[in-house]
Amino acid sequence: MQRRHFFSGAATAVVAASAASVSRVALAALPEAPSQSSADTAAPLTPSSGRPYQPVVTLNGWTLPWRMNAGVKEFHLVAEPVVREMAPGFMVNMWGYNGQSPGPTIEVVEGDRVRIFVTNRLPEHTSVHWHGQRLPSGMDGVAGLTQPHIPAGKTFVYEFTARRPGTFMYHPHADEMVQLAMGMMGLWITHPKARHPLIAEVQRDYAFLLSAYDVEPGSLTPKVNTMTDFNIWTFNSRVFPAIDPLVARQGDRVRIRVGNLTMTNHPIHIHGHEFEITGTDGGPTPKAARWPEVTTDVAVGQMRQLEFIADEPGDWALHCHKSHHTMGAMGHGVPTMIGVDHRGLVGKIQKIIPDYMVMGERGMADMGAMEMPLPDNTYPMMTGTGPFGPLEMGGMFTTLKVRQGLAAQDWRDPGWYRHPAGTVAHEWAGAPLDAAAPRQTPPGRAPGAPSVRKPGASHEHH
Repeated sequence: MQRRHFFSGAATAVVAASAASVSRVALAALPEAPSQSSADTAAPLTPSSGRPYQPVVTLNGWTLPWRMNAGVKEFHLVAEPVVREMAPGFMVNMWGYNGQSPGPTIEVVEGDRVRIFVTNRLPEHTSVHWHGQRLPSGMDGVAGLTQPHIPAGKTFVYEFTARRPGTFMYHPHADEMVQLAMGMMGLWITHPKARHPLIAEVQRDYAFLLSAYDVEPGSLTPKVNTMTDFNIWTFNSRVFPAIDPLVARQGDRVRIRVGNLTMTNHPIHIHGHEFEITGTDGGPTPKAARWPEVTTDVAVGQMRQLEFIADEPGDWALHCHKSHHTMGAMGHGVPTMIGVDHRGLVGKIQKIIPDYMVMGERGMADMGAMEMPLPDNTYPMMTGTGPFGPLEMGGMFTTLKVRQGLAAQDWRDPGWYRHPAGTVAHEWAGAPLDAAAPRQTPPGRAPGAPSVRKPGASHEHH
């Protein structure tokens, strides 16, 4: 990450156009535009001045540094083509901000005056919409409606006051279909300026965006005209098992902020714990409107804040509950082969297609372990290995790792959980069950229930 001299100086540049009325002194020198190339989860930025707050940890992402200029918090976003490493060896050509997609998280405090410089290094015009913010209409970022488009090679500046706390997003409102499909999005977090009756203090605060792409096997660039048939489902543009875990010390209060900029809804499910929805992009939810859940549906364009006490130690799955969204690149045209007998046929097919493999006659679980040839830069449909074997997952899946004794700011992967003796499901070692024994209860009838036949019933009536 290039943060050198960020807080002490600024690069000189010429601002060609402005979306706000800003003094010539402010426009004379742009703040540096830090860039990040690593897809690792970066350390949160703890504020050195102003009201203290628990900073967010952006899953497989980072937080954008700022500088203070005459009481205004200044940021510099650069819209540009990037290459995102969605998993080791799996690279995708995308558009993003400051070297990454999603772009860096912007963190401010309620009441902060903020100024965001946006430099456009894309091959076409763009804009930035501050999704969910209360601000002047001319700062809303809808190109053609509230401002001119930001031409390629130009810099615009947005300035407004962060008026309410919450979890928000930023993304283009110019050629939106293409630019969102290429990965242009980021998170915005506004922390409360004082203790808030509806916003609890937390020890862990995680944030990530849901995004989806159509990257054909062997290719590098998403298909931007795809509407529904996506094959890469991601948390912060990473696919499992390359998504970092969420780590918590046992007893911590944990907040998870999830934003959805895909083309469909996602039921986000956490194992082992119940949570409450404590906030949306509209603000904190009243306590009377909260109830315990283990799954919440995050619709398109929505933000959700999940909170819970991490009181159950272990490695717990956290994933979208749409099963196709926990897969890697899928061939949606693959026929169902369950029950098909390949005996005597495989050898004949391999004489014509040497790489042919039997697949799917017993289900698709074999895909989690088989080594089948794939085109270059293609991520497997099922992958990932846990302490007990293949996980047979991909896409929108990660783990919540709850441990005793972790340091307060330690979010590093603690490794696999060591289960106490006698707490792991295991093979039955008692007397074998007789699979051929007759059933005592016919299927579909409760034990002891009498056989009931309706008067006049006959096969002709069925």
